[in-house]
Amino acid sequence: MKNRIEPFPHSGIVLVDKPKDWTSHDVVNFIRGRFNVKKVGHCGTLDPAATGLLVMLLGHATKMSQQLSGSDKTYEGTILFGKETDSQDMDGKIVSEKDCSFLTEEMVRAEFAKFAGEMEQIPPMVSARKIDGKHLYELAREGKEVEREAKKITIHSMDVKKVYLPYTDFVMKCSKGTYVRTICYDIGKNLGCGAVLFSLRRTASGEFSIEKAVDTETMKTWTQEDLYKAIVEF
Repeated sequence: MKNRIEPFPHSGIVLVDKPKDWTSHDVVNFIRGRFNVKKVGHCGTLDPAATGLLVMLLGHATKMSQQLSGSDKTYEGTILFGKETDSQDMDGKIVSEKDCSFLTEEMVRAEFAKFAGEMEQIPPMVSARKIDGKHLYELAREGKEVEREAKKITIHSMDVKKVYLPYTDFVMKCSKGTYVRTICYDIGKNLGCGAVLFSLRRTASGEFSIEKAVDTETMKTWTQEDLYKAIVEF
C-alpha cells in the first residue's frame, strides 16, 4: 500500500488560478487529496467554464470564509451577441439566434454604461443558488423553473475594452453574488438581439490578485513544503 504523507500542519490562504472545466470543488478536492489537508475551503464559486482566481483557505483559515467571500470581485469577460442559451453562457443549449448586424460600437458602449451602480438581479436557473435546500441547476435539469428572489448587487465599474462585433471584451468590478452571465443576457435583451457570456476570468477578489496565483499544473509538481511557501500574508 502506498504510504500517505503526514497531514498538512499549517493554516493559511493560497491563491489558485482555476483552469477551465474544473469546478471550484474540484480544486478543493485536489488540494485536500494531494497535500493531505484536512480542512479546505474557498471564497466564491467560479463556474466550470470560467478561469481565474480562487482564494483557497486551509486549516483554521476556513473560519474566515464568510468574511472573505463578501469581498468585491473583478472579472475580465467577453460577450457574444446574437445568441441566447438556457444557461446564459456557452455551456448551455442555444434557445435563440438573432441578427445582430445592426449593432454599432456606440450602441454597445452606451448599453454597457447603463449597468454601473446598484440594481436588483434575479439569479439564473442554471446556478448554484439554493431554494428549499436544492441547487437551482438541479431543478433546471429536471425541467423545472421556480420563482427566484431578486438580490441587490452593485457594479462598481463596467469598462468596455474592445468591440469587435459580434464580440466585446469588458472588465467589471462588482459585489459578491453577481452573475456576470445574467448581466450579459440583460445587455443582449436590451439591445434586441440577445447575448451570452462567451468567456470569463476572475482577476481579483478583495485585496487578492491573480498575479500572485499559481496554476494547478504547477501545483501537481509541488510538495507540502512548496504549498507552505505559497501561503500568502493577510
